[in-house]
Amino acid sequence: MAAAHQDTELLDAYSRAVVGAVARVSPAVVHIQVHQKNHRAGGSGSGFVFTPDGFMLTNSHVVHGAADISVTTVEGDRFPAELVGDDPDTDLAVIRGRTSAPSVPLGSSRKLAVGQLVIAIGNPLGFQHTVTAGVVSALGRTMRSRSGRLIDGVVQTDAALNPGNSGGPLVDSQGRVVGVNTATIMGAQGICFAIGADTAEFVASHLIRDGRIRRSYVGLMGQDVPLHRRIVRYYDLPSESGLLVESVITGSPAERAGLRERDVIVRFAGQPVSGVDDLHRLLTAERSGASAEVEVVRGTELRKLLIIPQPQRD
Repeated sequence: MAAAHQDTELLDAYSRAVVGAVARVSPAVVHIQVHQKNHRAGGSGSGFVFTPDGFMLTNSHVVHGAADISVTTVEGDRFPAELVGDDPDTDLAVIRGRTSAPSVPLGSSRKLAVGQLVIAIGNPLGFQHTVTAGVVSALGRTMRSRSGRLIDGVVQTDAALNPGNSGGPLVDSQGRVVGVNTATIMGAQGICFAIGADTAEFVASHLIRDGRIRRSYVGLMGQDVPLHRRIVRYYDLPSESGLLVESVITGSPAERAGLRERDVIVRFAGQPVSGVDDLHRLLTAERSGASAEVEVVRGTELRKLLIIPQPQRD
């Protein structure tokens, strides 16, 4: 009986966490309906207001190429929105419209842990929310975007999604936005993905400022990994994690620089690299054509290589 009572208390606590998080975030979640050119019907999806002045985050694949965007809040208010900018390489977009819906700021995905409770919220129909809960299944995943490029730093979760939930927020038990729900792998049950909130904040700020993301390119695939404490102490490294090189693209700047599989990048141009998000931030347009020193841990040795990032092709 005591065990059953304890189980009931745990379930009640779980329910309260989900209900509380949904209550905080759901008023900011909107339904997005898109029409393409020549008045052709387009797609639809979810999004959420993340600034008090009406900027909304959603997926690029929901609004890319839209001629007309209509947004509906859970209260039933419907209003037009304009496309501020979209980035197919991360499947993120920012739109803006006049709305009285409350905003929910972006949190951080850096402190997420595998097994942590997360909640996916969507607004696929415009008048009601869908809510699914699950756990973080993996961090630092790589996923191919619809543009054909790879998105790094993706959060994998078993919180079930459907296409209408694309663009909605992934939140933690405190109601903090930790990701933007982006896709499922068709045919692979229970595998869903979200772009981490740190990447989303970086992309959104540039879309608001420039309408697009300009990047340089090095040509590698990788994921976040912890570093052995002895190596961190011995080389006085700035972080206890780095970016593991999983593969190097033939003919790329990374290959020309001598980067190899299993190298762990710990600094780029003198700046610490604790994972893929750090390298993304450092690969700005200004880096293109300029030589930069990259420090890697190869086995137990710290090596310094010179790399020349190139402009990312559109």
